[in-house]
Amino acid sequence: MTLASTLAPRLWVVLVAFALPLAACGQPSAQQQGAPPPPQVTVATPQTKTVTDQDEYVGRFVAIDEVNLRARVAGYLDKIHFTDGQMVKEGDLLFTIDQRPYLIALDQAKANLDQAKANLDFTKADLDRAKTLLEDRTSNAISKQAFDQRTQAARAAAATVMSQEAAVHSAQLDLTFTEVRAPVSGRIGDRRVSVGNYVAAGSGATPTLLAVIVSIDPIRFEFTIDEASLLRILRRKGGADVSGDPVALKLIDDKDFIYPGKLDFLNNVIDRETGTIRGRAVFENKNGVFRPGMFARIRLDSSAPYQSLAVPDAAIGTEQVNKFVYVIGPENKVLQKVVTLGPLVGDMRVIRSGLTADDKVVVNGLMRVRPGVTVNPQMAEASPPPAAAPAAPTAK
Repeated sequence: MTLASTLAPRLWVVLVAFALPLAACGQPSAQQQGAPPPPQVTVATPQTKTVTDQDEYVGRFVAIDEVNLRARVAGYLDKIHFTDGQMVKEGDLLFTIDQRPYLIALDQAKANLDQAKANLDFTKADLDRAKTLLEDRTSNAISKQAFDQRTQAARAAAATVMSQEAAVHSAQLDLTFTEVRAPVSGRIGDRRVSVGNYVAAGSGATPTLLAVIVSIDPIRFEFTIDEASLLRILRRKGGADVSGDPVALKLIDDKDFIYPGKLDFLNNVIDRETGTIRGRAVFENKNGVFRPGMFARIRLDSSAPYQSLAVPDAAIGTEQVNKFVYVIGPENKVLQKVVTLGPLVGDMRVIRSGLTADDKVVVNGLMRVRPGVTVNPQMAEASPPPAAAPAAPTAK
């Protein structure tokens, strides 16, 4: 093997090794090809909305009328005329207490009245005879004293008649009370006494509770308002009466406040221990969905309507305790603006301070930006102006 044949492969490898870097130097680098384009973001100017601040409170329903049915006369329960939980109307017969003792008492009172009337007739006739004899001056058949006695007897007989008539009325009333009727319309609960049990009445014994009736439609809703919220309401009304102000309500499984009602009462004093005042609203309940004792949330206006800027709630960022939005500054650079938030109106967040109507707020692409970054802003498509809407409430 010659020396040339031995060195030829090695020389070839060396030439290739030098050729590769030279070839690479002839190609542009990734940085020399140009920086990546600025991220594209969607921006929009704040919308102007007419909003009304609203507060939200938790409370429960109470019946306008709640009656504990108790017997007015004592006796053994004879009949029950309703089904537990049914709707009853005012005047419906619900319970019957054994009437036989009261029928007997009524017959006896009537007999005593007849006897008193008969005695009155006799004393009147006797008085008439005495009056005739007294007027006959030729006869001394009756003295003035005897005449006065007969006059007194006639008056006593008349008083007895009146007393017996009152006894008859009392016996008739007791007989009427053996039928316990609904004093109000509403839903009756379960019976507390079964047929055959003795029912106690007033005077000397605790009256037996027979059942409870609660009115259903309309129904009241009671809640408490803190002092600061009360001041907002009173200032909004200018000291005028709040009765009749519209309110809205939702149950625990509702997504929105779908039941309209009216505020009808605010208490006249603030509770010293809790610093709250009791409020009350009235709602229709024709379908019977609301039940006394049921919890719900109520919403009422706490300010007059006002104009305010609003941006999509998704555009709001959080940095420790501050809320901020990204806006487009000069040369399409991103700026961070700290804002003060107001209530939520749908999916729009009211901005109380920190923005102007001309600011271009980043509403899409927030994960691709940070302060100082240059971006490619694209204006969001304009949507029709929304109707005036109430602001989302502040929960209490």
